[in-house]
Amino acid sequence: MTPIAIAFLILAITVVWGGLVASTLYLRSRPERTTYPSGDIDDHREDDAPVIRDT
Repeated sequence: MTPIAIAFLILAITVVWGGLVASTLYLRSRPERTTYPSGDIDDHREDDAPVIRDT
């Protein structure tokens, strides 16, 4: 392997594993949502759906 190929290999490994470590640390500090939006209002989304016909 050429030195450029080795450098790009090390860069790619660093980016992939660094992203994995960063996302793991982020999820560890904020594991779950503490507030959720209210779910008691019906917005009738199923009423706006297209009619399904068997053709």
